[in-house]
Amino acid sequence: MLADSALLESGLEPCTQPALRNFPLTWTKPAHVGVLIVDDEALIRWSLAEMLSEQCYAVYEAADGKSALTILRNPPNPVEVVMLDYRLPDLNGLQLLAAIRRVSPHSRVVMMTAYGTPDIAADALRLGAVGFVNKPIEMDDVAGLVLSARETGTS
Repeated sequence: MLADSALLESGLEPCTQPALRNFPLTWTKPAHVGVLIVDDEALIRWSLAEMLSEQCYAVYEAADGKSALTILRNPPNPVEVVMLDYRLPDLNGLQLLAAIRRVSPHSRVVMMTAYGTPDIAADALRLGAVGFVNKPIEMDDVAGLVLSARETGTS
């Protein structure tokens, strides 16, 4: 072999032992689990999307209810979890939650709000949300919230 002759010319001998593989085999897990983040605050959408993308989720973003419903009607990947803000410019989260349950009944919804009250939480759960979380959300908890939502059945 050419490499062997170059080694010999350099005064080196080719290794007769098989090469050791001390590095782990890695691969990229395809992003096939869809998560839709619905929040009118771009920084919150971006932060949540970054965290979930690192966990290999296919992340979609919507700044309002109309955009969220458009995505849910024809998503590139099925949307298993919707992270839904309560206050949006065109609908409140409870109105959108009811619409999501009609358009995408298999999607599990986690309601997020900085304005939570026990009544809003109860209404969200009654309308089919699988979780309710107050903002600000700890970024370290986001992947666990989505996993928990995915493991929770819908009615």
